[in-house]
Amino acid sequence: MTGATAARRNDYYRRLDPLSMAPLWEVLGDLVTPSPASRCRPACWRYEDVRTLLLESGDLISAREAERRVLVLENPGLRGESRVTTSLYAGLQLILPGEVAPAHRHTQTALRFVVEGEGAYTAVDGEKAVMHEGDFIITPSGTWHDHGNESDGPVVWLDGLDIPIVTLLDASFAERYPEEAQATTRPRGAAAARYGCGLLPVEASSGGPASPVFSFPYARTREALDRLRASAAVDACHGIRMKYANPLDGGYALPTIATFIQLLPRGFRGAAHRSTDATVFCVAEGEGRTEAGEETFTWGPRDTFVIPSWWPRRHEVEEEAVLFSFSDRVVQEALGLWREEREPFAGATA
Repeated sequence: MTGATAARRNDYYRRLDPLSMAPLWEVLGDLVTPSPASRCRPACWRYEDVRTLLLESGDLISAREAERRVLVLENPGLRGESRVTTSLYAGLQLILPGEVAPAHRHTQTALRFVVEGEGAYTAVDGEKAVMHEGDFIITPSGTWHDHGNESDGPVVWLDGLDIPIVTLLDASFAERYPEEAQATTRPRGAAAARYGCGLLPVEASSGGPASPVFSFPYARTREALDRLRASAAVDACHGIRMKYANPLDGGYALPTIATFIQLLPRGFRGAAHRSTDATVFCVAEGEGRTEAGEETFTWGPRDTFVIPSWWPRRHEVEEEAVLFSFSDRVVQEALGLWREEREPFAGATA
């Protein structure tokens, strides 16, 4: 390109700018990439490194004052954006004995995975679910929810929300409940009894966007994994992996966040694979290693780590381990975008 041509183009671009227009040909390569090119980076938060700081926050601000006392897990490639991946948020929430995190509701869908302690609760639309380590609890979009701690020790859980998705769509609404805690209108376990025992109310429809069962106790989940270990085939990449499901239609428990639990058997050496859904993992049990591209994370109980979209990943353990994980796979599948590839890979790797 000659200097005269460059000057003409620059002048043309200058005249486009006041009209809030820009030439596609200057940015097309960055907009339509041959493969995912996320700013998300692999990262690992070791619980032993963050626990002291998390507990310190309890001396600095109350649950009532903070509304939600949470340390956000910011992806290193997305600092300042409150994102663990480009589409999802994650944080570690602390509630101390006797505290109540006030009731509110919002458009954003949320999940909780309990990492330390027991005896706290989440109340969802008038029903309480007591927390134990490894329990998975959801608060669907628009549901009233508050948290309280009726135990004598701190309770910590991993929060996952679809905040970036809702922000992208400019669809955020939020509202505070008139009282600090909502009234209990259903006995504990009512949702599980009604929908989670292989039986459904006769009048039950095909279901809404989220599971009517909002608490998935780890004791029951672990029992299912143990039984599967004795009978199910072990996937070369994932071990024994199950999704948390909506009992009304068999779909994902949440409409914007896919959630999984997987058992890696003793001596598991996983094959490498990659997928388009950046995935957040939290260690429920055991120790192991995960390769993410050229990086390797050594993890143990309560640690959290994230693998970006289309980065090769591979798990291995000496003894048995259990991983909880969540991603935006449900959204990608609905849009026909989700893709997985196993080694040998067809194209370039991260």
